Amino acid sequence: MSVVHKKGSVIFSGFRALGLYSNHLSHVVRYHKKHQEFYIVTAVGKCFHTYNVKKLGIVAVSNALPEDITCLAADRMLVFAAHGTQVTAFAKNKEVVHTYVGHGADVHLLLPFGDHVISVDRDNIVFIRDIESEEEYLQLMFDKASFEVSAIMHPSTYLNKILLGSCQGGLQLWNIKSNKLLYTFAGWGSGVTVLQQTPAVDVVGVGLISGQIVIHNIKYDESLMKFQQDWGPITAISFRTDGHPVMAAGSPLGHIGLWDLEDKKLIGQMRDAHSTAIAGLTFLHAEPLLITNGADNAIRVWIFDAPGGGGRLLRCRLGHSAPPTKIRHHGQNGQQILSAGQDGTLQSFSTVHERFNKSLGHGSINKKKSKKKGLKYDSMKLPAITTFASETARQSDWDGIISCHRGYLTATTWNYQKTSMGAHKLEPERFNKNRALNIHATAVDITSCGNFVVIALSSGHMDVYNMQSGLHRGQYGLDKAHEGPVRGVAVDGLNQLTVSAGADKLVKIWKFKSKELVHTAALSTSPSATLLHRDSGMLALSLDDFMLNVMDMETRRIVRKFSGHRGQINDMAFSPDGRWLITAAMDCTIRTWDLPTGCLVDCFLVDAAAVSVTMSPTGDFLATAHVDSLGIYLWSNNTLCSMVSLRPLPSDYEPTVVMLPGSCPAPDADDEDDDTPSDDMIEYVSPEQLDEHLVTLSLLPDSRWKNLLHLDIIKKRNKPKEPPKVPKAAPFFIPTIPGLVPQFAPSHGPSTEDQSKVVNFGVLAQKSSFYVTLEEAWVSNNYEGPVRLLKELGPSAIDTELRGLAPDGGGTLDVMQSFLRMVGSMLDSKRDFDLAQAYLALFLKLHLRLISQEPVLMEQVRSVSEKLEQTWTNLQTLFNQSLCLLAYTKSALL
Repeated sequence: MSVVHKKGSVIFSGFRALGLYSNHLSHVVRYHKKHQEFYIVTAVGKCFHTYNVKKLGIVAVSNALPEDITCLAADRMLVFAAHGTQVTAFAKNKEVVHTYVGHGADVHLLLPFGDHVISVDRDNIVFIRDIESEEEYLQLMFDKASFEVSAIMHPSTYLNKILLGSCQGGLQLWNIKSNKLLYTFAGWGSGVTVLQQTPAVDVVGVGLISGQIVIHNIKYDESLMKFQQDWGPITAISFRTDGHPVMAAGSPLGHIGLWDLEDKKLIGQMRDAHSTAIAGLTFLHAEPLLITNGADNAIRVWIFDAPGGGGRLLRCRLGHSAPPTKIRHHGQNGQQILSAGQDGTLQSFSTVHERFNKSLGHGSINKKKSKKKGLKYDSMKLPAITTFASETARQSDWDGIISCHRGYLTATTWNYQKTSMGAHKLEPERFNKNRALNIHATAVDITSCGNFVVIALSSGHMDVYNMQSGLHRGQYGLDKAHEGPVRGVAVDGLNQLTVSAGADKLVKIWKFKSKELVHTAALSTSPSATLLHRDSGMLALSLDDFMLNVMDMETRRIVRKFSGHRGQINDMAFSPDGRWLITAAMDCTIRTWDLPTGCLVDCFLVDAAAVSVTMSPTGDFLATAHVDSLGIYLWSNNTLCSMVSLRPLPSDYEPTVVMLPGSCPAPDADDEDDDTPSDDMIEYVSPEQLDEHLVTLSLLPDSRWKNLLHLDIIKKRNKPKEPPKVPKAAPFFIPTIPGLVPQFAPSHGPSTEDQSKVVNFGVLAQKSSFYVTLEEAWVSNNYEGPVRLLKELGPSAIDTELRGLAPDGGGTLDVMQSFLRMVGSMLDSKRDFDLAQAYLALFLKLHLRLISQEPVLMEQVRSVSEKLEQTWTNLQTLFNQSLCLLAYTKSALL
């Protein structure tokens, strides 16, 4: 019967996403009156992010919605997000406060309008709702054939009126309070894409599908001016309000046109402001700043402070515009993650703050020519990076990153500190005469010292280059290292050995310096990738049959074999201590294998397969990149901050889906009951004695028994120098019983009538509780009670009790015998071994002369001595065995 495990992952829990800034939806600009600061809101999948304009620092991430956001809008207090057929209102940029339902189709337009919010769906129905009560105020329906709503705005100073634009080109002005169509504008023969209020009252900017921009007076129905852009439909319009009559218009090609509204001419072009369509652009009120965003996952702030009217880039936040293919932590602090994407760029994302992000740019064959041509028309740019390796050891002196590109022979170097491509393009000379060969670099590694790189090719060759000079320093094998493509290569931490795995099903270990082949191991199937943990010398091999092998570089044997993946293994990562191997495969699972036990200890599913995983060198985060996702997702390691019970998962274990960080968990009707067993750490309560053959010590602090023999010295040292002063008015107090645990003395006083005035001398010779218990134990032979009482007493009280056992202290020889029997029973039970020694030592110190004179006590002491000697002999034997085994383990060559 398999153990029922907690849903999801035991080890990892979603933390947050990195590198997600914008999508194809227009941003929204808000002004916070109290902070006197502008904020940008951008949609990212199922949630939205809020940034301050001043530093483009992230301020808030909203709670996730069940579906992707399709439209964003905001007023002074709330942010409105449409997803599917619903509209949700968020307060404080995070919390959902209102949900508006009723649409029969997806919502694509939103407009906050005073106390109401207007939403338009794909069925061409306009809903007007009260924000607070969520009740429907008005519903407008339009015929798609004659007027399909494509844009909506509220003209300034036009009370209760909205202007609607259509795909057919016409405009309609409506009074929503009286539900009347006030005026219909004929249009300009092309569909309306954008409606934007100009700084002048009654004047509206209209963007058309034809690329035409019309500045139209809606009061007199007159077109004041028209502009034509040749880059396709107008995607966004904004007007400067800082004293310059300039209009900016966005295009699907990523260009921005700047138009002078006084001279009615084009004054500037901002080409390739984004690599995709301009989703939104906004001039900040009374400031020369233009904010743009696009589907290329970028937010840019442009400042217009130079003559000529053009804008220059002031600050930006950009991630990958195409999904990342490979991610790796850079450095040992775990704060930077290098990421190579399908967009051809290499970027560094900080786990601390966005301001530490770096973009190392796009790979290029010739940087000078690329700069002249511009990135958009660059025929010299390199294909996307497939794999890379980095090292921080000498990155301040020369390049520290080596990468290979899809279908490309040349490997490129990159400089992290200069955030650019490096000085070298490493290519073997053997192929110079025949460049038509379909040969490309497949695997790379950089030594831990940062001086050398090893590059493996699809032809089976492996070459070593010097990173500083870029010179070729040799090759492995007489001609080829492998008969077929090399799938993985790694160098150990001390530059002693190089290990390579090829499609010929062989793993070869070479001497790094002499390039001599040391060992060859055969695999059952061709390997697809390798990963070496340099500290432990463990080499992980993922095979084409979805198996995992782990080879020990010291013994050069396969020490672990793991099976369970049902798809191609995309990537692997070791934990910093080398105990865990974390693997991601196309079966959408992320599995954690425990190497010492050889078991699968964690497994969970994700919606999209992870293409790359990397574990932080500090062990606090696991980072993953997924299919068709632009972000990098961080998962926190639960074992660092709480006790996690890791149990082997059964072979038939069915993992559950875990939502990516920043996603909304799907509502589950069949939630687990509270009594369902989980993998939470069960609190272990230790018994008093693990086994009756083991000697068990007490859990009492040392101060309770260690100083029993030195009490006279302690009392002498702590003797007061002067007598205590009697307080003038002693406070009232309740009498307490002496002991470590404070207890109030019970009042057993009889009433004054029954109280006798005759003195009872028996009260003066009152016996203590310990003394009475010892007397009872002498008869019953059960000594648990006296031991329990002694444990509760402090050193001084124990000393007093033992002194009172002798006849001259009010005791008897029988009670002294009973005490010795108590010590003997403690030795027999092998519990509280340290207390038995301490109590016996103090007893002998106090009563040694009396014991030597009494034959009855001598016989009892002799019996206790034999038990003590036997117990100690057993202990000594166990100690010697353990020391012998430890010495052998330390010195033996295993």
